[in-house]
Amino acid sequence: MGKRSNFERNERDYYRTPEEALIPLLPHIDYITFNFIEPCAGDGTLTSLLLKYTDGKCLYQSDIEPQESNILRKNVLDIEDKPDYYITNPPWDRSILHPMIFHLTSLKPTWLLFDADWMHTRQSAIFQKMLKKVVSIGRIKWIKDSKGTGKDNCCWYLFDEKFDGTTEFYGRVE
Repeated sequence: MGKRSNFERNERDYYRTPEEALIPLLPHIDYITFNFIEPCAGDGTLTSLLLKYTDGKCLYQSDIEPQESNILRKNVLDIEDKPDYYITNPPWDRSILHPMIFHLTSLKPTWLLFDADWMHTRQSAIFQKMLKKVVSIGRIKWIKDSKGTGKDNCCWYLFDEKFDGTTEFYGRVE
């Protein structure tokens, strides 16, 4: 899953979020108790992990193609609710990702998990003023029974439309 992978990608970039991808984010969530919405929930794995490790409250989970019956069918660009955060592992396709960043960030601060190289590209320039935090998590094993990790390093990105300062960067901690 990425530019250097030699296998067929899952439709709509549907990959479950592994626990190891969430752990580095936990110290960076500003609230002990917070409300969140997971707008690209897939099968709900990320929400389950967030509820396992925090006192957060999920207002709802949604996805354009839900993988479980308890997840709402909703296009992320139709969301208008305002939780404390949006937290999701979105599709990495830039034609989907970039409108999602603009839309969700216009509503509330948004944590998104995707490839680390993105922040070093020209296409990311228009988003830099909204980029409050970057939490590097390195390479993740996206496919449970595969032999190795993904070939792209990943980060959690916190976008906040009201932010206009210096981005905080946090390296991977082992």
